[in-house]
Amino acid sequence: MPRDHRPAKSIRVLLAEDQGMMRGALALLLGLEDDIEVVAQVAAGDVIVDAALESRPDVALLDIELPGISGLDAAARLRDEVPDCRVLILTTFGRPGYLRRAMEAGAAGFLVKDGPVEELAASIRRVLTGETVIDPALAAAALSAGPSPLTARECDVLKASADGSTVADIATRLHLSESTVRNYLSSAIGKTGTRNRMEAMREARQQGWL
Repeated sequence: MPRDHRPAKSIRVLLAEDQGMMRGALALLLGLEDDIEVVAQVAAGDVIVDAALESRPDVALLDIELPGISGLDAAARLRDEVPDCRVLILTTFGRPGYLRRAMEAGAAGFLVKDGPVEELAASIRRVLTGETVIDPALAAAALSAGPSPLTARECDVLKASADGSTVADIATRLHLSESTVRNYLSSAIGKTGTRNRMEAMREARQQGWL
């Protein structure tokens, strides 16, 4: 039988990516590293915590855009429920607002997907030692962009309007009065410098505020 040349203590990695081909490729490439073992693969955000509780990874590698809940929301849950697991966000969307939200959720790193796998493997090792690893260009952009101007409630109202819901529908869903919803929408439109709520929602998403 061929001998297993892995070190006795491999870095255990959970991989969350909704695109099957990308998930499989990442798992295969990371598995080629002598000291990394992919112990769980998931395709949706709302199963990340359960998978982590079962597989006990050292590092969770999370995409942001996932079905169920986002990788950013999952990162916050992991921080609370699996505190020994370090979180590394890996995304196509290098948006400054996403980086700020990732750090607020307790993520130890933030990388964009166009980097080499060797860099990703090195980042996994670094976050495990306690380092914070952030794509340099994105870090600079986040500093220049500043924090999101939107309040949590303004974000909630914008997200609730994404499907074209009426003000009355949004008010019912969020347990607010219609006048309060209008005020939040008006404020969000003003802060994003847009003309209507759909433009405001698109701009907020583009900036990574939602």
